[in-house]
Amino acid sequence: MRPSRRIGMTAAIMLGGCAVGPDYAPPELDMPAAWPDQAVLDSRSSAALREWWRAFGDPVLDDLVDRALDDNLELRIQAARIEAARARLGLTRAEQLPTVDLQAEASRQRQPAAAFGLQGFETAPRNLFSLSGLLGYEIDLWGRLAREREAAAADLDASIYAGEAVRLGLIADVVATYAGLRSARRQLEVTERTVAARRESLRVQRVRHAAGAIDELELRQSESALADARAELPMRTQDLRRRESALGILLGMPPAALLEAIDIPAGKLEKGAVPAKIPAALPADLLNRRPDLRAARSELRAATAAVGVAEAARFPRLTLSGLIGTEAADRGELFSSQAESWRVGAMLDGPLFDFGRTRARVASAEARLEAAGLRYRATVAIALREVRDALAFYASSGQRLEAVEGQIRALRRTEELAEIRYEAGYISIIELLDAQRALLAAELARARALADRYVATATLFKALGGGWEAT
Repeated sequence: MRPSRRIGMTAAIMLGGCAVGPDYAPPELDMPAAWPDQAVLDSRSSAALREWWRAFGDPVLDDLVDRALDDNLELRIQAARIEAARARLGLTRAEQLPTVDLQAEASRQRQPAAAFGLQGFETAPRNLFSLSGLLGYEIDLWGRLAREREAAAADLDASIYAGEAVRLGLIADVVATYAGLRSARRQLEVTERTVAARRESLRVQRVRHAAGAIDELELRQSESALADARAELPMRTQDLRRRESALGILLGMPPAALLEAIDIPAGKLEKGAVPAKIPAALPADLLNRRPDLRAARSELRAATAAVGVAEAARFPRLTLSGLIGTEAADRGELFSSQAESWRVGAMLDGPLFDFGRTRARVASAEARLEAAGLRYRATVAIALREVRDALAFYASSGQRLEAVEGQIRALRRTEELAEIRYEAGYISIIELLDAQRALLAAELARARALADRYVATATLFKALGGGWEAT
């Protein structure tokens, strides 16, 4: 290779590797060393975070989560966005490569005599056939194409992580909605059981009233107690239907089809199914565990590259071009040596006077970069707050459940004693009904507390970034 040619190639490579604009650097964050209260955390491997919902040991819940991950419409939308971002990245990669075009033309033309300024001169029609190959290549002098590819790659990462964040939130929503649905069913069962018990009690009171054992006041009080329990049924049914609809939306199917396809078990949720401890995750681990933080970081990287794209637009572009082809008036001579044509050239174009357009674009890109940096810091702060709140919710939900269960044990004994004393005539029916109402309220509260325990567990796993595979 001749020295001049070697020098030219080296210069082109060096110029092509020159990229204007700032290089991305992760912002320095002041992360806490540990959480304020780690009573519910243990040191198990973070692998337990990946499919955390299976720790409940509920096959129906596992099936619901799998169906939601397959059929949820929001996940499908995110998948389409990821494909669009991947296509944009492919376009930016292609922009860094030469373009090769093929051009073929066949024409027949007659030039008018007036075009030559001659009177009475007629030109014969003329045929023209041509076939050409064109080569174009932009030398990336200032790294504009490289920055565009860098921004597109960061956008793709951000789309993928945003999709994972939606997936993580979907899993938590399915767990919470399933727990709420089971709780609503349990509350409806308790209310129906109470209605049946008070209907039987009213029947007995009517017999006793007819026999003169009780007065009309006690009879009417029993009727009022039955009416109160019946009034609860529509509200419980409405809550159940609302939760069925919410679960159907998460799974992308109508509630009727959902209940037909999946047999939601009756009865109360299992307290022992809730994990007693959650796999440990230090605050600094969130930066890689939570997909929303990684999405915000990718957006910051894309905004950094966009500044380079805007700055490179202020400088001229160097484009190399070449053409090789054949052109003839007769098709038979189209590929002869006399019909060969070629052209090589270079073009340098760039802004001279744009009255501040490129400067405004750079300023706009820098402002978006600053906003992306602030948004990333805000997202980190929100993540830290969510984990602290989730830890508190998890701990308080367990304490509330224990307190309600102790209350139920006491109220059941209270109801038994009140019934015995009422039958013996020591207390009025008002005191017995009060004991029954308190027990009913406590049983409904226990159903809600168990659902809150599930929701608190799902919220904590979500806050810690569980439910997806970091790759």
